[in-house]
Amino acid sequence: MSDIKITIIDREGKRHEVDAPTDMNMNLMEVCKAYELPVQAVCGGMAMCATCQCYIISDHDLGERNDDEQAMLWEASFVKDNSRLGCQVPITEDLEGLVVELAPEE
Repeated sequence: MSDIKITIIDREGKRHEVDAPTDMNMNLMEVCKAYELPVQAVCGGMAMCATCQCYIISDHDLGERNDDEQAMLWEASFVKDNSRLGCQVPITEDLEGLVVELAPEE
């Protein structure tokens, strides 16, 4: 098993350094749920609700948003240039040291 360290800043500004497995085909939303961080994930990771929206704070290149993610963020609130849907960010070794902040809830 290969874990990476990710820092997740919750909505109160508290930093959580978590271990995220790279060999379980998880995404960032699932990691947040596993650590009981306040991510609703109403749609279950289908890029249809934006309740797992987060801001990418570190300089990691996550590539372009896919069409579904782009469409959902177009309709979401509190969107910034660095917004991503956690359900659309697969956990890979390249994300070692990733820092994200949970977006405000609606």
